[in-house]
Amino acid sequence: AISGKVVTYSVTLIEGWTFSRLRNSIESTEHLVPDSVGMSDKEILKLLGSAYDQAEGLFFPDTYFSIRGDTGLSQFRRAYQAMERKLEEAWAERDPAFPLADSYAALILASIIEKEAAVDEERRRIAGVLLNRLQKNMPLQVDPTIIYGLGPGFDGDLTKEHLRTDGPYNTYTRRGLPPTPISNPSFNSLLAAVRPLNTTELFFVSRGDGRHEFSNTLEEHQRAIRRYKIHRDKRSARQL
Repeated sequence: AISGKVVTYSVTLIEGWTFSRLRNSIESTEHLVPDSVGMSDKEILKLLGSAYDQAEGLFFPDTYFSIRGDTGLSQFRRAYQAMERKLEEAWAERDPAFPLADSYAALILASIIEKEAAVDEERRRIAGVLLNRLQKNMPLQVDPTIIYGLGPGFDGDLTKEHLRTDGPYNTYTRRGLPPTPISNPSFNSLLAAVRPLNTTELFFVSRGDGRHEFSNTLEEHQRAIRRYKIHRDKRSARQL
């Protein structure tokens, strides 16, 4: 006898993935019809009815269920529509004094928070620092934007030369937000972006344990950099 049960499969799109990684995951999923293979990102967006011409950040990371024979494009559509809903939901929750002009700017900010925050409770604090810097017209100076701009050729070693080489995603040489998101952020990062912690802090540095040390002044920040660089160097030496 033939069972009437339909087998469902899942595709999990991870928070902080770039669109190219997310796209690769959908297109290489064995049970989906790969109908988007060979299309440009812009062509995919057009088929989804999107007004955007850059795909980065527009797809919500989540687990999506489907059956054999569903198309890749149907999964892109679901993730795209989910991000539209989530962004709208977060935007409606924004702080009354929120300084950014529109929800796309909030999405860009959320995509940076997603790459910077390793622990949930720091997201709103990081958002506060980044918005403080934007409002003071200070460059954001966040490494993940530079790494994104370097593209798939980046080998994991960010150099001073990279920081000095100007480009649209270099937040050391350019002020303001980068032109597009740099990842597909989680709902927690979207909420953090629009409800930042009210803080006077302007700097943060990684402590090497997934958390950050936050500072109000450049002097404090430089002390923190020295302190945590020594910790990291000691740890690296122990690992050798």
